[in-house]
Amino acid sequence: MIQKFVAEIEKTIDSSSIVLLSNIQKYFGPGEETVYLKGQITIIDSSTLEISIFATESSKKLSIDKYRLHYMNNTGQMLFRYDNSPHHPELDSYPHHKHTSSKIRPSNIPSIRDILNEISAMIIGA
Repeated sequence: MIQKFVAEIEKTIDSSSIVLLSNIQKYFGPGEETVYLKGQITIIDSSTLEISIFATESSKKLSIDKYRLHYMNNTGQMLFRYDNSPHHPELDSYPHHKHTSSKIRPSNIPSIRDILNEISAMIIGA
């Protein structure tokens, strides 16, 4: 299940028309029951998506225990970040949330496809 999860992320990144370059490292734990994905994706407008995901497989179920998906423009200014750091208990989606330049909003865990679609919409709208 972990291998399928990683392969789906790689396939999504590789097939995206907005990805210029991808450098994602994979660190598998013993028995491949855990994986830590870390790296960055360069987008065609020179913006960058930093990825940090820690996932585990237990009883044939995959869970994403910790994640941070941080999107920045070409000067390094944050445009948005999704994460599950437990520091906004006031949100209904706690601990999941999205940071923008002006707000913190409730959110669910987005897929890499969702993130790339969001970035694509921002680029097209720019």
